[in-house]
Amino acid sequence: MRIQQHQWTEISGWQPRMPGNLKGDAHLVLVFGSSNLIKNDEKLKEIKSAYPNAAICGCTTAGEIFNTQVTDNSLSVTAIHLQKTSIKTTCVQINDMRHSEQAGEQLGRELDQKGLVHIFVLAEGVHINGSDFVKGLVKNLSPHVSATGGLAGDGTLFEETRIVYDGRAVSNTICAIGFYGDDLKVGYGSMGGWDPYGPERLVTRSRGNILYELDDKKALELYKLYLGEYASGLPATGLLFPLSVRTRENQVGLVRTILAVDEKEQSLIFAGNLPKGYYARFMKANFDRLINGATEAAEKSIETLGTCSPELAILVSCVGRKMVLKQRVEEEVEAVQDVVGPQASLTGFYSYGEIAPPSQDIPCELHNQTMTITTLSES
Repeated sequence: MRIQQHQWTEISGWQPRMPGNLKGDAHLVLVFGSSNLIKNDEKLKEIKSAYPNAAICGCTTAGEIFNTQVTDNSLSVTAIHLQKTSIKTTCVQINDMRHSEQAGEQLGRELDQKGLVHIFVLAEGVHINGSDFVKGLVKNLSPHVSATGGLAGDGTLFEETRIVYDGRAVSNTICAIGFYGDDLKVGYGSMGGWDPYGPERLVTRSRGNILYELDDKKALELYKLYLGEYASGLPATGLLFPLSVRTRENQVGLVRTILAVDEKEQSLIFAGNLPKGYYARFMKANFDRLINGATEAAEKSIETLGTCSPELAILVSCVGRKMVLKQRVEEEVEAVQDVVGPQASLTGFYSYGEIAPPSQDIPCELHNQTMTITTLSES
């Protein structure tokens, strides 16, 4: 695997200048950037011109990761030449959140399953039910095929996200990159680091990813009481205070973050489902635990690589973590680099949701407020 990375900022332009030493040899280019830059056709044309033979995929973000830097209003470009692995890309449209599961099923069918070992997914970040999408995706995947990825971001605006597919910025789209060949080693890890706060509450009224009542109390009213002075900043401040949800049988919760609020219905709209009968608990940030969570995710991501050292690490971290860590945000990326080693190139973005299996041999799930890492290496 050969990798060439570039970053564009308003001040410095392209650093280093494209196309580098890969040029027409690049098979895949990952592009992560702010909404205004991804929508800029000229920038995407420059990337396509530099790497004419590559599949160019990416998304808008809530922050770009370039090696150990975390920036806004930039483009992070990673060109990859695969020596022993082939790729195929596909995409589906999603024009209604209610069709999320069907979109996942369709995406899973689109990719040829023969020789497929891993799928990396980049999905529309606002008009989607991430839980239903992932549920549909895994229906058509063989048990040995892993899937990771994330939901696109739009800063803290939650208005519109774009996916880069075939070198173009497109709306209401989900794309998948399929990796083929036994020589590719794939690792993944996903960890949080949030502290529970207050008692568990029963979800007494909900529909899909819309939460109406907890313990028979209006969800938004209760949530505002919990947030106190932060309530006026909803939905953005909701990223600082997610919910952990679990079934009665499962003691390990999945974290869910808010996408929007409905004042009229006094409800909360989350990135994933909160079924009636589940238990929910408020969460709050713990700086040190967030950094430790990134370290643990990195450690998990290299466990399955065996003797192979990771050559590329794709980081998808939640925008809520970025809002909490603020000027310390690069610490979690540096923590990942410390684990995966200096030989690994880092790229990625801050997202509205992360996709990964909770652990080995378990189908992927939608996560929120995690650091999720996909490590790749060719043996």
